[in-house]
Amino acid sequence: MSNWPKYDMEFLGGRRQRRLRSSAWMRDLVRETTLTPKDFILPMFIIDGQNEKTQIKTMPGIERLSVDLAVKAAKEAAAAGIPALALFPNTPAELRNADGSEAYNPDNLMCRALRAIKNAVPEIGLIADVALDEYSSDGQDGLVRDGEILNDETISAMVHSALVQAKAGADIIAPSDMMDGRVGAIRQELDAAGYEQVAIMAYSAKYASAFYGPFREAVGSGSRLLGDKKTYQLDFANSDEGLREVAQDIDEGADMVMVKPGMPYLDMVRRVRDSFNVPVFVYQVSGEYAMIRLAGDAGAIDGKAAMLESLWAFKRAGAKGVLTYFALDAARALGA
Repeated sequence: MSNWPKYDMEFLGGRRQRRLRSSAWMRDLVRETTLTPKDFILPMFIIDGQNEKTQIKTMPGIERLSVDLAVKAAKEAAAAGIPALALFPNTPAELRNADGSEAYNPDNLMCRALRAIKNAVPEIGLIADVALDEYSSDGQDGLVRDGEILNDETISAMVHSALVQAKAGADIIAPSDMMDGRVGAIRQELDAAGYEQVAIMAYSAKYASAFYGPFREAVGSGSRLLGDKKTYQLDFANSDEGLREVAQDIDEGADMVMVKPGMPYLDMVRRVRDSFNVPVFVYQVSGEYAMIRLAGDAGAIDGKAAMLESLWAFKRAGAKGVLTYFALDAARALGA
């Protein structure tokens, strides 16, 4: 190498970008994006019973938990610095029907979990999912009549569901169904019932995605699903359409909006962040988790490094926070 020609580097003008990458402390000093446990929301699957937990075969490391164990997990999350949980019930088969009426039973699995966790861990935020797929016998997010997903009738059921969740202790109502007009209806009825302080995190840009499979297994809707959800979830070929959905939800009173899934939709995270002055969240969904986790377990990638890199990508794209099944692992890794 000593015989190789020397190059005149004056054209750099003294600008050597690598100086800012020369050491770990320098990289930390100039890092543009931060990632802490406070950026995470931990999704949690709830089942009936006492001291019960069941494995989700397509999501290694994630379990469904009975309410008492969910309380224990909530304490662990709070101790790790995670500010909020998103709860999803796996309603027993005998309580599911075509009307999804268990969704607005004030003593349903979701409401019992909300009350128990709020009483035991009052400092952690609770986000309640509002959709009918966790309660219906057909796995759809809306009411179905003659093969059609009914918009306005579904909204009525969702409003009743949101009200019992707010009464049970939900801090944030998260409508995930993608029916037109549901945010405005929920906001109106929450305010009328005295729940003005309960916020709405709207699943505003939720795409009809192949990445939801493990989640549907986790909540027990996958094997029940009749048809698909393409008449109400967004076409993954479109981004302008997603912006229109976000704008409508904000106009109707959404306090926060969400893009779902995450990694395949980083462009939407950035477009929403640049277009609207509201907090934008992103859901790293079950299929994304499974790919990273399974590849890491197989030795194909460094699982821990890939986990953190993916979470940093969401923040870099503009997300205020991330719903992720990696929340506990990532919080502990960042705290190490």
